[in-house]
Formats: sequence, structure tokens, C-alpha cells
Amino acid sequence: MNKKTKKRPVHRNPQDGKGHPRKMYKFRLYITGQTPRSIASVRNLRNICDTYLAGKVELEVIDVYQQPELAREAQIIAAPTLIKQLPLPPRRAVGDLSSEERVLEGLNLKIVRDNSGTRPLTKGGPRSVSQNPRIGRKRRGP
Repeated sequence: MNKKTKKRPVHRNPQDGKGHPRKMYKFRLYITGQTPRSIASVRNLRNICDTYLAGKVELEVIDVYQQPELAREAQIIAAPTLIKQLPLPPRRAVGDLSSEERVLEGLNLKIVRDNSGTRPLTKGGPRSVSQNPRIGRKRRGP
């Protein structure tokens, strides 16, 4: 007896030009209506995503006035708040996201620079150089 079964599509990670799986990023940005800080945070985050994460990011903007239950679930106490959900570990950034360097560092993302300029972001290690208190310190004493 021959059973007919439907073939399910195989879901594969999108690949970069070299055949390596691309890392996808998932962000949630919690804002409070159309305030100047909320508008600035959306604009700044979209600029960062377009510059460094083009084609590799899923961005969800949540207005806490429209969806307060989502803000309660995420334990949002200040807005605007950005949460990086993927890749793990989750990270948070609060404010209008105007300091690109601080946002990238705070979300545990690291810029790879080469001779031609800036390439897309890669995941940083557990601590970036600027976060490590032992690196960059001058020795004291004799």
C-alpha cells in the first residue's frame, strides 16, 4: 500500500554570498506615542539597521499606549526602550538611541572595520574592549 504524503518545505537559514548562514536580528522598540523622543528613536534605530544590518533584521515597534499589555509582559518602565531578542543573550537599551556607538556596544554588537571602511556587524564577545576594565588602563606605581 502506497501512502501519499505532502512534502514539507525545508526551512534553511538565509545565506550570505559565501554560503554561510546569515545571523538574523530581532528587535522590539517600545515607544510612547508620537513624542519627539519616540520619533527620534525610531529614526535612529532604522538608520543603524539600514547601515549595519541591512536584510538581516526584524524590527517591531510597539506603542505602549496602544498595547500596554505587551509593555507589562516585557517589564518596560521607561520609554523608548529597545530590546534585542535575537541572537541571544537578550539586551536592552533605553533612550532615543542617538549615540550609535553606545547602542551597538550596549546590544553586544561589534563593528568589524577593514581598509575599505565598515562592514556589517558581527556578534561581539561576552565583553567588548571598552567594557573590560582591565584593558586600556595604565599601570600605576614603579
